[in-house]
Amino acid sequence: MEREPLAYLWDVQYACRNVLDFVREVEFDRYLGDVMLRSAVERQLQNMGEALSQLARIDSDLAAQVPEHRSVIAFRNVLVHGYATLDHQVVWHVIGHDLPALLATASALLKRTSEAPPE
Repeated sequence: MEREPLAYLWDVQYACRNVLDFVREVEFDRYLGDVMLRSAVERQLQNMGEALSQLARIDSDLAAQVPEHRSVIAFRNVLVHGYATLDHQVVWHVIGHDLPALLATASALLKRTSEAPPE
């Protein structure tokens, strides 16, 4: 059974919020030294990439409205397949600079689609 496209946007929004909550008031040194926190963040980032990958597969037009969706998918692949060489500073940069924009995009798309009149 295939999920609705909007469910994947909800997954992205949920994962973004989780990561931002996890690292609220956390400095990089603490993040770096806390394997459980890093693991939780990386898992949520993987979920975002997978959700956008599935969204692109079933609704490429909607996925294209997330300008950075290909980068998020590529980053998910790095997290999963390149975990041994993962640069934690890159992850931290993504959290601080890219996640807020991704959350805003996913939230705006969800709001816009929920306000759209039925076809």
